[in-house]
Amino acid sequence: MVSYWNSYVFISLFLLLGLLLPIGALWVAGPFLRPKNPTPEKLTTYESGVEPFGEAHVRYNVRYYLFALMFVVFDVEIMFLYPWAVSFDSLGLFGLVEMLIFLGLLVLGLVYAWKKKVLEWK
Repeated sequence: MVSYWNSYVFISLFLLLGLLLPIGALWVAGPFLRPKNPTPEKLTTYESGVEPFGEAHVRYNVRYYLFALMFVVFDVEIMFLYPWAVSFDSLGLFGLVEMLIFLGLLVLGLVYAWKKKVLEWK
């Protein structure tokens, strides 16, 4: 019975050390060890050795995000076809009807995006 609890003591000790050592190194010893000499040149933004010009925040058209989101959605949805294709024989007619409903919803979403002109690139 003593060796049983002894193993938990070692596991908890390693867990405690695994949590406290990085926290201690970053928050306690870090401020004492890092250099503290900020100059105005060090505090400026760095863009590949070129002086920054213009505004840092550029507004992108929302169509880029919609196009990327549509790609991700359809790409992930197509991944659902692979397991269905592998187990098509064992699923039978029920699996075929389920997949036809799924593909119908997918095509409906594509038609909706097409009507909203999300897929047009200007």
